[in-house]
Amino acid sequence: MPLRSGKVPRDAVHHPLFARCYARASVAAETRMGVGRIRERLLGGLSGRVIEIGAGNGLNFAHYPGTVAEVVAIEPERRLRHLAVEAALRAGVPVDVVPGAAEALPVKSEGFDAAVVSLVLCSVRDVPRALGELRRVLRPGGEVRFFEHGRGGGRAMTFTQHALDRTVWPVLSGGCHVAREPVRALRDAGFELGPYRRVLMPEQGPTLPTSYCVLGTGWRPTEG
Repeated sequence: MPLRSGKVPRDAVHHPLFARCYARASVAAETRMGVGRIRERLLGGLSGRVIEIGAGNGLNFAHYPGTVAEVVAIEPERRLRHLAVEAALRAGVPVDVVPGAAEALPVKSEGFDAAVVSLVLCSVRDVPRALGELRRVLRPGGEVRFFEHGRGGGRAMTFTQHALDRTVWPVLSGGCHVAREPVRALRDAGFELGPYRRVLMPEQGPTLPTSYCVLGTGWRPTEG
């Protein structure tokens, strides 16, 4: 169970304007960009206790299969967390929405069978620390499902991505970075990677700096 205290911790992230924009755009992307189908692939077959890092407005919740016993959903941004609580009430599995940051998860070690990171590693402040926390809370052999965007395309696109990360993009997009490498970060954090596939989002339409995504599975090693 989440570690509780009598007082809700101070919000780790505060991006109210971005949160409003993201909430509207993410709902539209479910059908227009095919993100709903990606969520089905991301979460299919999960079971047991699951922790979701950066749950946003809770759009994953409707896609968890009935084999999941409980979802603990961590969301640091207050407005998105309120929307996630509303989504949790409509979910087909028990979902507990909890404030907290990816770099200091407010849960016990080795308490989860699986973890989900979905479009969140782009915006955490310290990716190695966040993934270290993810590894801590997973039981040995526990599974991690990931759907993330990051660096991709040819030289011109990667140059553009790095330029955006150094200038306006994180400021305008709630700390998001478009040139991170989630697969490398997971491998460097000690996860054993299984199958993963590169996907473009939107599947049909213009290729943007945010279009280069990866969908896959990894595991916490059973030893170490």
